Amino acid sequence: MEETAAAAVEPAAEKATSYRYWVREATGDAAPLPAPRKLDAADVAANPAPASLGSAWNQAGTWEEKNLNSWANSRIKDLLGSLDPLEFSTGKASVYEVSRCSGDAFLVIVRNKKRVGYTYELSLKFKGEWVIKEENKKVKGHLEIPEFSYGELEDLEVNVRFSEEKDLSSDEKAQICKDMKSFLAPIQEKLHEFEKELKER
Repeated sequence: MEETAAAAVEPAAEKATSYRYWVREATGDAAPLPAPRKLDAADVAANPAPASLGSAWNQAGTWEEKNLNSWANSRIKDLLGSLDPLEFSTGKASVYEVSRCSGDAFLVIVRNKKRVGYTYELSLKFKGEWVIKEENKKVKGHLEIPEFSYGELEDLEVNVRFSEEKDLSSDEKAQICKDMKSFLAPIQEKLHEFEKELKER
């Protein structure tokens, strides 16, 4: 009889010290699990999602590149096509058309930071009139702007190419070239405006 009682106590003691028994008993005193709750408009407003510069598919703002050629080409032509005419000691001239606007403009988003850039070459048509040897001579040509990039406008160059030289001497051509290079400062000013608008896109 004593042996039977001892045998009955052993499984009960084993059961009380087993892991499964302990977990079942402990969970009775544990804190209740949190119940799911639907967020309302106030919760969403109080915890707004961090702003992302990328597209809808790129909310992490990892790497994204946007081609801005269409906007940039149009904007450069608008800005440089509106240059004011200039007057010189012996003549006057105006830029009336951007005949070539070749290059690329882009916006890159890296780690949710925006960077912009561009590389362009330009050719602007000009026409003017100079008093040469007491005679008015009409002159046409191009202002050629070699390749330039973002942040390099202070190093911008302008080269003058004549469409018709009309028996101009080398000294006369040199004077007209010197006059036409006066357009460099207003061209730089317009392109600085272009860079500012590009950064704000």
